[in-house]
Amino acid sequence: MIKVTPITDIAHIIQLAVAPVFLLAGIGAMLNVLTARLGRIIDRARALEMSLPQLNDSDRQWSMQMLDMLDRRMRVIHLAITLCTSSALFVCIVVSLLFVADLGDFGFGRTIALLFIAAMLLIVGGLVMFLVEIRLATRSVRVRRDLLRLP
Repeated sequence: MIKVTPITDIAHIIQLAVAPVFLLAGIGAMLNVLTARLGRIIDRARALEMSLPQLNDSDRQWSMQMLDMLDRRMRVIHLAITLCTSSALFVCIVVSLLFVADLGDFGFGRTIALLFIAAMLLIVGGLVMFLVEIRLATRSVRVRRDLLRLP
């Protein structure tokens, strides 16, 4: 026999699912920032690669060092994007399981809790990788002391 769920129960489930949906919006904004940074890094790397044939040896050496740094930054940002996307996927699964568990009277409480904890750990990892990339970017663009006008 098909179980009929009262509309108030469904409304309650939707209320429970709203908080994770707001979390998804935050993760989406974070992914937007990360992908924009990745795009700028890729554009910078392509421009440096195209200029290599015209450079003298010292400029070519500097450009190669910059390309190495850009490559490291790309790897770190890619990892941050992977972690944040995985977090969003876990949050989607949590929302789905909230509905399935309540509508089907399944005991998914522990599974839902573990998935939510995993989602939080993944987003923390993504944010840490974002900080690492910002640190790499800051280190790579520091102005040399000999170029600064110091008294």
